[in-house]
Amino acid sequence: MSAAPPAHPPLRVLSTLNEDGSRRYIRPKPSAGKFLTRRQVVAYALMFVFFIIPYLRMSGKPLILLDLPHRKFMLFGTTFLPTDTLLFMLLFVSIAIGIFLLTALFGRVWCGWACPQTVYMEFLFRPLERLLEGGRSGSLRMDQQKGLSARRLLKYAVYLVLALFLAHTFLAYFVGVEQLARWVRRSPFEHPTSFLVMAGTTALIFFDFTWFREQTCLVACPYGRLQSVLLDRQSLIVGYDSRRGEPRGKHIKDRPATAGDCIDCQACVVTCPTGIDIRDGLQMECIHCTQCADACDAVMTKIGKPIGLIRYSSRDGLEGKPKHLLRPRVVLYPLALTVALGLLGYNLAIRQNAEVTILRGIGAPFTFETDGNVVNQIRVKVRNREDSERSYRIELLGAERAQLIAPDNPMVVGAGQSATTTVFVVLPPGEFHDGERHVTFRILNGAGFTGEFPYELVGPERDDHREDHRP
Repeated sequence: MSAAPPAHPPLRVLSTLNEDGSRRYIRPKPSAGKFLTRRQVVAYALMFVFFIIPYLRMSGKPLILLDLPHRKFMLFGTTFLPTDTLLFMLLFVSIAIGIFLLTALFGRVWCGWACPQTVYMEFLFRPLERLLEGGRSGSLRMDQQKGLSARRLLKYAVYLVLALFLAHTFLAYFVGVEQLARWVRRSPFEHPTSFLVMAGTTALIFFDFTWFREQTCLVACPYGRLQSVLLDRQSLIVGYDSRRGEPRGKHIKDRPATAGDCIDCQACVVTCPTGIDIRDGLQMECIHCTQCADACDAVMTKIGKPIGLIRYSSRDGLEGKPKHLLRPRVVLYPLALTVALGLLGYNLAIRQNAEVTILRGIGAPFTFETDGNVVNQIRVKVRNREDSERSYRIELLGAERAQLIAPDNPMVVGAGQSATTTVFVVLPPGEFHDGERHVTFRILNGAGFTGEFPYELVGPERDDHREDHRP
C-alpha cells in the first residue's frame, strides 16, 4: 500500500497570480465604516484639487505649471529655471525627508489615503465598474466569461472617456489650460507631438485602471519594498491583533471559551483591494487602506465582540509592548527636514529676479591696440526671470582709467529669456600688476535689480612688455 503524497500548502508568490501563473483578478467587496467614509471625503477632495489647480493663478502666474518645452517651472507664484540647481536639490531633499518622516510616524498612510493610484482606482473606476457590471458578483461572473458583453463594452467606453479627461488634465500641468484649449480646437495634424503625448498618456491611464490595476502597487511601485527600512516597530500600521484573535474558529453555538475573537469569516480577505490576508502579518502588498478594519469591525459588532481586532497600531503595540514617542528617526528626520527647508527658504529669499554670468571672451585672453592699450573681450549673459521685457545697463567700477565699449548697452532681454552680449574693456598696461587687474561689473535694470560682479582682467606681466606685443 503506497503512502499518501504529502500535503502542500497553497503557494502564492503574488496575490494577483494563481499557482499556475495565470492572472488572478481581484474584485474587492467594499466595506462600509468610519474609515471608508473618511477616505471618501479625502479622495474626492483630492480629485477636486487635481482638477482645479491648472485653472488657478497666483501673482498673475499659474499656480503650478511645469513648462518643459520652455524650461520654466512655476510653483505657487514663483518661477524656477533649470539653473536653479541648488533650489531643486533642496526641494527634492525636503520632499524625500518628509516622506521618510511621514512613513516613520504614520506608516503607508500615503498609499491608502492619498496616492492617485488608490484614489482613482477605489473611488472612481471600481465604483463605476460595480455600477455598470452589476455589483461585485457581476464582475466576478464576467471574469469567467469569454468575449465581451455589452456591459463590459460600456464600462470600457466610460473608462476611455475618463482616461481622456485625466490625460488632458495631466497635460494641462505641463502646457497650461490656454495652450491645451487651443490644441483641442485644432486638428491633431497641426500639433502631432503634443497629440501623441496626450494619446500615449490616455492609453497608459486606460491600461492601468482597466487591466494592470493593483499590480501597480505590487509590482511597479518601489515604495512597498522600501517599507522594511522606512518603518520601525513603533510606526503606525494597520494590523491584526493575533493575541486577541487566535486561535480562530467558526462562530458556532458551542464555541470553546478559549477560542479567539476571529471567526475566520474571510471578510477582511474579500474586501482587500490587493487580495492579501491581513492576518498573515505585515506584508509588502498591504497599502493600509483600512478596508479590512471596517469589515472586521462590522463583524465584531454583529457577534457582540469589541471592535478593533484589526486596527491602527504598531507591531510593538500589537504585541503588547510599550509605546515610545521619542526614537532616533522621529528626532533626526525633523531636524534634517528643518535644515533643508530653512536652506530652501533662505535661498529663495536672497534670489534675485535676474541671473548674470560674466565669461571671458573666445580667443586670446587679451590683445593690444596700436597705442599699446590692453583689450579684454568679455561676454555678459543675462537671464531675465521676470514676466516682462527688461533693459539691463552694464557699468564698470573700480578702474577710473578704463574704457568700457559695449555695442548693446543697455541690452534688452525678453520675459523669461536669456541674452548674451560682448563688451570690451580697454586699459593702459600700467594698470596691471603681475598680469591681473580686479574690476567690478554692475548690472542694473531700473526695476529693482542691481548686481555687482567682481571680475579679473588679464594683461601683460610687466609694463615693458607692451612694446614687444605691439602689432
